[in-house]
Amino acid sequence: MAVIVDEDTRLVVQGITGYQGTYHSKAMMEFGTNVVAGVTPGKGGQEVHGVPVFDTVEEAVERTGANASCVFVPAPFTKGAVLEAIDAGVGTVVTVTEHVPIHDAVHFVAVAKAKGVVLIGPNCPGLASPGLAKIGILPNKIFKKGDVGVVSRSGTLTYEIVNAMTEDGLGQSTCVGIGGDRVPGMGFVDALKLFQEDDETKRIVLVGEIGGTAEEEAAEFITENITKPVVAYVAGRTAPPGKRMGHAGAIIARGRGTAESKIKALEAAGVKFAPLPADVPGLVRA
Repeated sequence: MAVIVDEDTRLVVQGITGYQGTYHSKAMMEFGTNVVAGVTPGKGGQEVHGVPVFDTVEEAVERTGANASCVFVPAPFTKGAVLEAIDAGVGTVVTVTEHVPIHDAVHFVAVAKAKGVVLIGPNCPGLASPGLAKIGILPNKIFKKGDVGVVSRSGTLTYEIVNAMTEDGLGQSTCVGIGGDRVPGMGFVDALKLFQEDDETKRIVLVGEIGGTAEEEAAEFITENITKPVVAYVAGRTAPPGKRMGHAGAIIARGRGTAESKIKALEAAGVKFAPLPADVPGLVRA
């Protein structure tokens, strides 16, 4: 069993003819993902790495049976691309694009939830289940099949921590990079619920950062619903209030969203806290 993606995932890449779409579609295929179609309006009939390109997602779904999408579309057009994928019946949409206008994100996140579509992002690295499939831009070489579920707001910290685990001999069941924007699709609680229900996931790593209350909400959910051991790392302990650190959502405002408040809530929920990313593997083993 895998979380969200598996051997039945049939991926359409929106924006496949652009540089990022072309590069990462090949990397996803090398990881083992079944990339069945690409979409770029006006370029239907072309091929990228042997993958047929269509003008619309609807046509791609009808012709190839695509059931998941990865969006590499510029920010001003991301809203339209995501809504197009949802309307075409795609069940999972991973939106890599950053700098998506917040009002656009509010709209398509609400539509995805209303229609039961799994939406990851925007501004996220995607997800990967080693040995099965990957959607997004996560580096192929850092993964190893195993039993640790990883959910993270930070792309770079995801790579660092997963790589440290792999080098320590700890493999992953599924790694989900939910992104750090103010209005995300999938959140910590959604991912934790899936990991709790997944028989192959025995342990969980949660990677948070300053800003918002997602980690505190995750702590409450862990207390009431998670029976598997959880290790967490929270970035931003030295961040100054009022200054955004990296992600659009990584900002302390009105005294809320500090690393200290998040760490306190997670430790109260029985989560083991890692002072440094490099400490995560040792705590997972313990």
